[in-house]
Amino acid sequence: MAKEHQYKTAVTWTGNKGSGTMDYRSYDRSYVISIDHKAEISGSSDSAFLGDKTKHNPEDLLVSSLSSCHMLWYLHLCSQNDIIVMDYKDNAVGTMIENADGSGHFSEVTLYPIVTITRAVDQDKANALHEQAHKMCFIANSCNFPVKCQPSCVIEGN
Repeated sequence: MAKEHQYKTAVTWTGNKGSGTMDYRSYDRSYVISIDHKAEISGSSDSAFLGDKTKHNPEDLLVSSLSSCHMLWYLHLCSQNDIIVMDYKDNAVGTMIENADGSGHFSEVTLYPIVTITRAVDQDKANALHEQAHKMCFIANSCNFPVKCQPSCVIEGN
């Protein structure tokens, strides 16, 4: 039987400079993401859309969500398969296409995880588990664009 989970978040616009959205340049794109019992996240639109480049934007958060969900599944699967992961880093890249009317969509996201494990004998299995992690990832399963993975595996001490 499937389980249902709900996630609640509050997004509050903080960019009213006093005149609201009187015109396109009269307001900031800043907001705060609040989730009970968690640190707030300051966000804005991408700087290409008049946002604050020092704050997280929705596009960054989408790519980060895909990367972190994959990582969490991968670590789980490694622990189940007696593969000891000592380090995991990913430099994920998402490509978004902006249409002439200003709308847009992601065309793909590619994950580039670099995983450090303890035993060379586990390297093939460690690389193969990325495919299973991808199949299990809640976020990737919810996307309507390709999520690719190009992993590399490093043996600790080499």
